[in-house]
Amino acid sequence: MEGIGVTLSIMTSTLAGDVVEVSPSGEIDVENAYEIREAVAAQLAAGHPSRIELNLENVTFIDSVGISALVAAFQLAAVSDVKLIVTRPSRFAHRQLWVTGLLGLFGNPEPFADGTAQPAAAQS
Repeated sequence: MEGIGVTLSIMTSTLAGDVVEVSPSGEIDVENAYEIREAVAAQLAAGHPSRIELNLENVTFIDSVGISALVAAFQLAAVSDVKLIVTRPSRFAHRQLWVTGLLGLFGNPEPFADGTAQPAAAQS
C-alpha cells in the first residue's frame, strides 16, 4: 500500500475559556500542509482566542513542509497576539520537532504516550 489516499482531517473545538484546539489526524506533508495554516487562520478570523493548541496526538507522519506549516501557523497567530502551542504530539511528531530544534517554540510538549508507561524524561 502506497501513501496515496491517506488524508488529513482537522477537527477544531473550543476548550475552557477562549482556548481553541486544532486537532489534525493523519499525515501532514507537502500535499496538505497548507491545511494546518488555513485551520489556524480560520480560528483567528472567527474570533480572538487567547491560545490555540495544536493537538498532534493523531499525526502519524509530518515532513519538513509540514513542520514549515506549523511554524507559519505559529507566526500567523503571533501577529494576532495569540499564543500557539503544540500539545500531545505523537512520538513521530515529537521527534521531528526535537530534531529541528522547534520543541521550545511550541511550548516544550511531552510526547503523547500512546498508552505506554515509558517516561519521556528517560530520553537523552
